[in-house]
Amino acid sequence: MTNCLLMKESPMIIALNKEKTVYDGFVTVLEKDLRIRIALPPDYQMKQAKLHCCWQMKRLLHGYQHIVKQRLQHSTNLMCFILELRTVLEMAMKNRPGCQSFSPPHYYSQLITEMEILGWDKLLFVDAEFSTLKLKAEDSAGRQHAIKIKLKSKYPSEAPDFSADLPVPLVITWTSQSTLAHVHSQFLLNVEALSEFWMVLDEIDEQTWVLEPEKATKADSMRRIAIVVTPLRNKLNGNMHLWNPDCSVLQNLKDVLEIEFPSPTTHEKSNFSVECGICYSYRLESAIPDQVCNDPRCGQPFHQVCLYEWLRGLPTSRQSFSIVFGECPYCSKPITVKVITRNP
Repeated sequence: MTNCLLMKESPMIIALNKEKTVYDGFVTVLEKDLRIRIALPPDYQMKQAKLHCCWQMKRLLHGYQHIVKQRLQHSTNLMCFILELRTVLEMAMKNRPGCQSFSPPHYYSQLITEMEILGWDKLLFVDAEFSTLKLKAEDSAGRQHAIKIKLKSKYPSEAPDFSADLPVPLVITWTSQSTLAHVHSQFLLNVEALSEFWMVLDEIDEQTWVLEPEKATKADSMRRIAIVVTPLRNKLNGNMHLWNPDCSVLQNLKDVLEIEFPSPTTHEKSNFSVECGICYSYRLESAIPDQVCNDPRCGQPFHQVCLYEWLRGLPTSRQSFSIVFGECPYCSKPITVKVITRNP
């Protein structure tokens, strides 16, 4: 009679042996299926029963173990305990909204199948809920890349969210038939399309002294580099005809500006000054020195705000429209800086 009622109340829990002492299956709570196994002693006394839960249920029942143990000791039969357990699980789910995101079993089995097809060596990270994954990919130049995939509860009918360190938007086409292998192959197409762009940046990173960003990522498309301070504007304007599209960006800059760039291997910070000549620091909050004395024999760099405050305090300085005129604090040659507009 008890077994019949159990089948009616929990049809996904079945006896595994003819003695009907071992039961296995799923408890459905708030439309979520949770795996459970219960082993009863020969006399069927619930006090001596052994309860085995899936990892989702264990996580869900964290803090409720004493209640479950109490229900197990006081239940008269297995069906009563299943009903009590379902009540506790429902209460736990309602009190801990984060635990309501458990997906049905086929969700996890499909993910495992897809990872076996793609290759477990491509998996960098997966969270405890199997909802966020990171896959790695290597482009033809040997660069390492990673794509973050946040799956939805209705995967694969609902498209996941994708993100990656790229200087342009990531393009992934998704259909209900798509798999992780499809995502990985499309991600490789994205990074291969940027191969030439990263080749330019790699050359700059390896052969020049990059000031910003200090720790570049694959998403950064800008570099600020240290150069020997000379009157470069005239050379740039006069030599633009030397720009050769068949040469790299760095080589063209060397030819047009007629200079050799400082690199991490040829210059030490101690003997190549990029500190401000007024505050004697490189970084002032988020700003770095971006003003320079135009006299090639001086070439001292300054923060704009430092130079502005210095010139404004000189009795010989003057202002015309948005430009402040004065003398370089190092060589006394004429120097100018734009007026800093302060927000009210």
